[in-house]
Amino acid sequence: MLDAADGLIDYLNASPSPFHACESSARMLRDAGFVQLAERDEWPVETGRWFIIRGGSLVAWSTEHSDGPATGFRVVGAHTDSPNFRIKPRPDRSSLGWQQLGVEPYGGLITNSWLDRDLGLSGRVTVRQDGQVQAKLLLVDEPLLRISRLAIHLDRSAAEGESLNKQFQLSPHWGLDSAPMFVEFLADRLDVAAADVLGWDVMTHDVQPAEYVGLAKEFIAGARMDNLATSYAGTRALLDAVGNAPATPTTQVLVLFDHEEIGSMTDRGAFSVLLPTVLERITATLGGSRGDLHRALAATVIASGDMAHATHPNYADRHEPEHRIAMNGGPVLKINTNGRYATDSVGQAAFVQACAQADVPVQSFVVRSDLPCGSTVGPMTSALTGAVTVDFGAPTLSMHSVRELVGSDDQRMYAAALAAFLSPA
Repeated sequence: MLDAADGLIDYLNASPSPFHACESSARMLRDAGFVQLAERDEWPVETGRWFIIRGGSLVAWSTEHSDGPATGFRVVGAHTDSPNFRIKPRPDRSSLGWQQLGVEPYGGLITNSWLDRDLGLSGRVTVRQDGQVQAKLLLVDEPLLRISRLAIHLDRSAAEGESLNKQFQLSPHWGLDSAPMFVEFLADRLDVAAADVLGWDVMTHDVQPAEYVGLAKEFIAGARMDNLATSYAGTRALLDAVGNAPATPTTQVLVLFDHEEIGSMTDRGAFSVLLPTVLERITATLGGSRGDLHRALAATVIASGDMAHATHPNYADRHEPEHRIAMNGGPVLKINTNGRYATDSVGQAAFVQACAQADVPVQSFVVRSDLPCGSTVGPMTSALTGAVTVDFGAPTLSMHSVRELVGSDDQRMYAAALAAFLSPA
C-alpha cells in the first residue's frame, strides 16, 4: 500500500517549485529509457519514448504502441504549480533594523497558513556565465525566511483569524542589518557575479518535509499536494503503461502544465498551444499530415487531473450531501453541468472503465448547487484540442494551505487508474 505513497513523499520533498517538479519527473522518465528532446530541433521519426521541458511544464510520450499517424492519443494531464509567495524584482526592504524581502502572492493561497512557517527559496535564475545566458535551478532548502504573526496581546481579534494586508503585512524577514542584498545572495549561491544575475523566478516553500500522519499512516501531510500528487501519479502511470500494449493502438502522453493556479494563459500554461503543438509534431514524426492529426484528435481521450475536495468531517454542510468523497476511497470524477469541469458521459465512461480495469473504486464529486465551483485545465485543454476530456482528482483536505492532506492508499489507486487509462484493455 505504501509504495506509491513513499514515492509521492520523495517526489514532493524534491519538488519545491514547478521547475524542480519537471526535473523530478524527468529523472523518473530517463531511468525508464525516455530521451529528452529540444523543441528547436528536428524530432526523430522512429518510434520511441520522448519528452520535452518548457520552463515549469513537461510533455512526455511514447509512440511504441502507435499504429500510424492517425492513431488516437491517450493523454493524462496535471499541473506543477501551487500557491505560494514569489520574490519581487526589487525585493530588498529594511524596517527598524530588520531586513525583509518583498513578495507577491501567487495563486489563491490560504494566506494565514503561511504565517510562522520556516521558509526556503527555490525556482529558476537566469544568469550570464561563460559568455552565455543560461537558466539555473535554485534550491535553498533551509529555514531562511519567516512571516511572523502579531501577538494576540497586540491584536485580540487575531483569535478569530487575521485580516492581512498583502502589501504591508506579509513581507518575510530573513535577517538584521547584516543580511545581503537578494541579488548578492543569489550570485553567491549560484557562483556567479551579482552583475551576471539577469532575472529570476524564485519562490518560497515550506521546508518541513512531507510525512505520514495517523495511527496507521493513513494520511500524508505536506506541501503542494495540489497538484504534485497528480504530477507524480501521472508520471508513474506513464512508466507503468508503456510496458503494456493497449487493446487498441494508442499514443500515450503525459502533460504537466505550469501556471494553472493563475489562469494558464502563458507560454507554457494549458491555455497555450503547448499541447496541440506537441501532438501535431508527434503526428508528423509518424509520417502524418494535418488531416491525420485531426483524425487522431477525433479518437483521443484526455484525462485532466487536479485534486478533489474530500468531505471534511468538521464542515459536512459545505459539501453536496449525496456526493460524499471519502479519503482513501479511490479516484474522484469531477462533474459540473456549467462546464467548470470538462467531464461528459463519454469521458466519464472511459475513466470508469479504467478504474474497473485497475480494480479500484471510483467516486463522483459535484459542488453544492448554491456554491461556486472551481475549475482546472480540463475545459481549456478540451476546447483547444476538440478531444473528449474527463476531469478527475484524488481526495484532499486543506487545499491551497501551506500543508495539505491526502490519503496514503489513494496514491496507489490513483496511479493504477491512470496507468489503466493510458493503456486500456
